This record gives sequence, C-alpha cells and structure tokens, in this order.
Amino acid sequence: MIASISGKVIQLTKETVVIDINGLGIEIFIPKPMLAEIETGDLLHLYTYMLVREDNISLYGFSSLEEKDFFLQFLSVGGIGPKLSLSILSSLSIDNIRSAILSEKPDYFSRVPGIGKKTAQKIIIQMQGKLPESEGLAIRAITDSDDAVVDALISLGYSVVEAQTALQSIPKDTPDDVETKLRVALQYFDHF
Repeated sequence: MIASISGKVIQLTKETVVIDINGLGIEIFIPKPMLAEIETGDLLHLYTYMLVREDNISLYGFSSLEEKDFFLQFLSVGGIGPKLSLSILSSLSIDNIRSAILSEKPDYFSRVPGIGKKTAQKIIIQMQGKLPESEGLAIRAITDSDDAVVDALISLGYSVVEAQTALQSIPKDTPDDVETKLRVALQYFDHF
C-alpha cells in the first residue's frame, strides 16, 4: 500500500497530477481545488489511498490526513465510489462538510453534481458520530440564513465552492440575517 508520495509535478490534467519519483511518473487523482493551486515543477507531498480493482489500479492523493479520512468515510457510504467521494472534496471544504453533517443539512451534499437527495441523506445518517478527528477547530453550525446566502450566491453565478468559501469568510459576530450575511459574503469576492 502506498501511504504517501513526495516528488516533482511533471504534468497536470483536469483530474490528475503526475509526480516524478526518480524517473517514475505516478498519476494521482486529487481534489480540484488542490489541482488549481499547483503548477508543473512544484514539489508536492500527498497522503495517498490506492484503490485496487480487477480492471484498474488508481491512486488518490490528499493534502492532509483529515482530507484522506473524509475520502475513506465517504467510500463507506453506499452508492459513493472514489470519483464521487473526490467530487465531494472538490466541491465542499472540510469545514463545510463537518458543519453540514453536525447540523444535519443534507442539501449541502445534494448540491454536489452526482449526489441526489437520498444519497445526501445517507451521508448524514452514516457519518453522524463517525467524523474524523478535527484539529481543535470550532465548527460553526449551519443556519437557515447560511443556506439562503449560499443559494443566493449560486443564483448569482458563483460555484458551490466559491459560495461555501465566501460563507466561511463571514465573521462569527455578523448578525444572523440573510441580507447582512449576503452583503459581507459578496465583499469576499471584492478582494480578488
């Protein structure tokens, strides 16, 4: 089993990174946000999971052990394979995943392409009490106004990932009304 890999990035595709290890190119599937941050020539260290099937051997890479743990937890949910598990990690941040599970908000998962309402419910039910250990971070519960802000940002043309990131940027002491939170969330995009 390959537990981790370190090496130089020699190629990037839409879904994978190829890392050179002493002349051997290893192709690894990684979450899209990580893919957007790296460039050819970068040195990269990934925690990996090797999936062996009758017709395929695939390697999946993650920037942290916590991200890898979530990937494995999603694989344990019926109806979720490695591609869909990676899609969840590409669409939602670890904090948003943890908040959605703790707040029992399956609609956050149903926003991920390929996940319907039933599968989203299964994720919530099966992952309750099984969340990978966090590093002492306080997790903010998702409120109805948070849902409304994310929906509003998506309707304005932002992706699910962008909307979730903007929501996370809202200070905890912001009043819990949709208009105020939406205004603060939109200010997040002004910084780019």
